Amino acid sequence: MVQCMETWFLADKGMLAQYYGDGFDESALPRNPKVEEIPKRDVLRGLERATAQTRKETYHKTRHGFDILERLDPNAVQRLSPFADAFFKVL
Repeated sequence: MVQCMETWFLADKGMLAQYYGDGFDESALPRNPKVEEIPKRDVLRGLERATAQTRKETYHKTRHGFDILERLDPNAVQRLSPFADAFFKVL
């Protein structure tokens, strides 16, 4: 199970790069394709580092999180997150 919603963001790194634009450092994000295994602190630290030099500034849950969540590709999330896949199937 994912430890925080931001874990799902890692399934759609291309959208994150597009959302944050110039200065976004994708290489700062955790690379484990099994996103549900990434500890919460690593997810949040990675987002903080990846977004630090962007015009939107460092990732912030209430300023950015829900906007990003809305833009995620659900198919990408389902592919990398078995719990998300099960959740979406129930819905």
